[in-house]
Amino acid sequence: MEEGTSNSPSYSCRTEDDYGVMQWHVREDCEVRQILDRIADKWSLLVISLLDRQTLRFTQLKQEIDGISQRMLTTTLRHLERDGLVRRTVHPVVPPRVDYALTPLGATLHTTIQALVDWTEHHQPEIAAARAAYDAAAAQSAP
Repeated sequence: MEEGTSNSPSYSCRTEDDYGVMQWHVREDCEVRQILDRIADKWSLLVISLLDRQTLRFTQLKQEIDGISQRMLTTTLRHLERDGLVRRTVHPVVPPRVDYALTPLGATLHTTIQALVDWTEHHQPEIAAARAAYDAAAAQSAP
């Protein structure tokens, strides 16, 4: 291992104390980058949002998330469970019943996601105007 490299799973790949572009490292094996990749994908965001303040069964999640396949929902839930964001509870009944809920850690992430959604809703008109201007300029410069 290279000198100065940490084996710690919580190591954030930062090399400076100041915030900057390299707050997380661009290396694929960087722990922070891996976590951000996981929680920032569209399916994880939707699952976390749906599980806010309620427990849902797999079929309920599938019905609520338009366009997600059973395989992708299963994979997403497993990853979120592995990361400690979602708790899976199997009830010993026939047929088997499995519930999913946010863990306390997952609930803290939901607060952050809600802030991002709020920002998006607040700035939606500006973004729409910027897109329209960009598309108009691109159409004028097209051959």
